[in-house]
Amino acid sequence: MNKRNVNLATSVTVNSTYAGEFAGEYIAAALLSASTIDDGGVTVKANIAFKEVIKKLATTAIVQSASCDFDPQSTITLTERIIQPTELQVNLQLCKYDFVNDWESQSMGFGLGQTLPPKFSDFLIAHVAAEVAQNTELNIWQGDTAGATYTSFDGFEKLIAAAVTAGDVPAAQAITSVALTSANIIDKLSEVVDAIPGALYGKEDLFLYIGTKAAKLYVQALGGFGANGLGANGVANMGTQWWNNGSLTVNGVKIFVSPGLSDNKMYVAQRSNLYFGTGLLNSTNEVKTLDMSDLDGSNNVRMVMRFTSGVQFGIGADIVSYA
Repeated sequence: MNKRNVNLATSVTVNSTYAGEFAGEYIAAALLSASTIDDGGVTVKANIAFKEVIKKLATTAIVQSASCDFDPQSTITLTERIIQPTELQVNLQLCKYDFVNDWESQSMGFGLGQTLPPKFSDFLIAHVAAEVAQNTELNIWQGDTAGATYTSFDGFEKLIAAAVTAGDVPAAQAITSVALTSANIIDKLSEVVDAIPGALYGKEDLFLYIGTKAAKLYVQALGGFGANGLGANGVANMGTQWWNNGSLTVNGVKIFVSPGLSDNKMYVAQRSNLYFGTGLLNSTNEVKTLDMSDLDGSNNVRMVMRFTSGVQFGIGADIVSYA
C-alpha cells in the first residue's frame, strides 16, 4: 500500500518572548539536499504520467565465422523493468493568530487584511522544499513502502536486495557487508572494485556509491593510517589536512557520496543504469500558499505541494552490491 502523505496535520507552537525589534532572520536544523539527483548520480526520467517501461536487451553469439549464407544463429532477448512514481503530497495549515503577538505582528496588517509575516512565509516555503528534498534523498536509497521510516517509495537498497535474491545480480557481485571502520574501509572499497565485471570497469559514467559515513572513514584513512601502507602522514604527507571537499576515487573508480545511503552499504553502477522517475521535476520545488480568508472566512493559511517520485534500475548484472 502506498503511503502518500508526507504530513497531514499541522501543530504550530510559537515559543517566544517579545523583546524589541525582530532581527529579520529565521533558522532551521540542517537538512540533506537530494544530492543523488542534484549532483547527477542518477538518470532522471521526467514527465511520467503513470508508469514507464525500461527495456533491456541481451544478445548471444552475435559474431560467427563468415559464409555465403545469411545464418541468424544469435538470439535476442527483450525484458523490461517498470518505473512507477508514487503520488506524494505536503499539507500544512497555519493560523495567522499564532503570529499576532509575535515579533512580526507589525508586518501582518490588520483586521481582514492580515497575512502571514512575509519573511516567515518565504522562509517556510524554502524550508518545506528542503524537507521534501531530504525526504526524497533518503527514500531514493532507503525507501521501503512496507517499512516504518522512509515509506514514500521503494528505494534502490530494497530493489537491489530483491534482485540479488532473484539472481539478477550475480553472486560474485553480491558482497555481504560488515560494519565499516577506518581500519577496514580501504580494504572493503577495494573488495567492491575487485567485484566489478571487466566489461563495466572503466565506463565513463561508472560510480561507486557510498554514504556519508563511508566517505568520512575513507578520508580519515587516507589522512594517515599506517596499516594501509600510507604512512603516518597520509596522502602527500599532509595528514588530516589532505582533503578539501574535492572528488574521491578508489583504484580508478569514481566515488559518488550519497547522503541518503545507509551507513554500511555500497553499490557500483553506471549512472545510466539508475533511474529517478517523476512527473514534473520542478514540482518538488514548488509550494503553493493559499490564504483561506477569502475562501471560507477563516484566519488560516494553507501550504500545499503535490509531486510524484520513484526509482528503478535497469540491468542487475551491471551492479555490484555491498549490502
